[in-house]
Amino acid sequence: MEIHLKSPAEIDKMRAAGRLAAKVLEMIGEHVRPGVSTGELDRICHRHIVGEQGAIPAPLNYKGFPKSICTSVNHVVCHGIPSDGKILKSGDIINIDITVIKDGYHGDTSKMFLVGKAKEHARRLVRVTRECLFKGIEAARPGNRLGDIGHVIQQHGEANHYGIVREYCGHGIGRGFHEDPQVLHYGAPGTGVELRPGMTFTIEPMLNAGTRHTRLSSKDGWTVTTRDRRLSAQWEHTIAILDDGCEVLTLRDEER
Repeated sequence: MEIHLKSPAEIDKMRAAGRLAAKVLEMIGEHVRPGVSTGELDRICHRHIVGEQGAIPAPLNYKGFPKSICTSVNHVVCHGIPSDGKILKSGDIINIDITVIKDGYHGDTSKMFLVGKAKEHARRLVRVTRECLFKGIEAARPGNRLGDIGHVIQQHGEANHYGIVREYCGHGIGRGFHEDPQVLHYGAPGTGVELRPGMTFTIEPMLNAGTRHTRLSSKDGWTVTTRDRRLSAQWEHTIAILDDGCEVLTLRDEER
């Protein structure tokens, strides 16, 4: 494992990329409504990233991924491919995952959106998953270990009777989309890599309403769904470990 500790100048560039990724999620919110297709959401985001921001949508053509964003609806855990045939309806929940590249550095973040009138059990899953993200962020400080982050996420998620997805995890990020280390959303406290200033990585817990088990589509090789077809939710931020704690590089205005 080779973890690249970022210099202050590199973290500055990641701040800029992170701000842009956050702004895409702020921009797209008004377009997430019943009757819109996930393909249309992809086109709106693509135009904004390329035309307005002068940035690059990192997912496009990444290992063959065909679109500029990921749209994961209801029982899709992650890596959902936008499509003109997928029309949102009232009651759906959707994760929109945005990664942009600006000046060679990546900013990666995702947010859950409620479409129309979502049911209370869906709202609860979305809320608890976001709580897990921020509990993980609170544990991200120098001297702690990756296992401390995974532990608090697992503890809170399972206490609320949700399944914690294990096959997919957070990751180091910088010039590369996916760098070391892997950031698991489960684990034991005091285990794993020690957190040091200059580390930059994502925390992106995925919680399932049912069991933790997932299935990868054999048709497209990307779409991950819950095996029991029950709902799944995910939230993601990119963070930097600093001398005195951590900084969320993809924080949205609504979270400040």
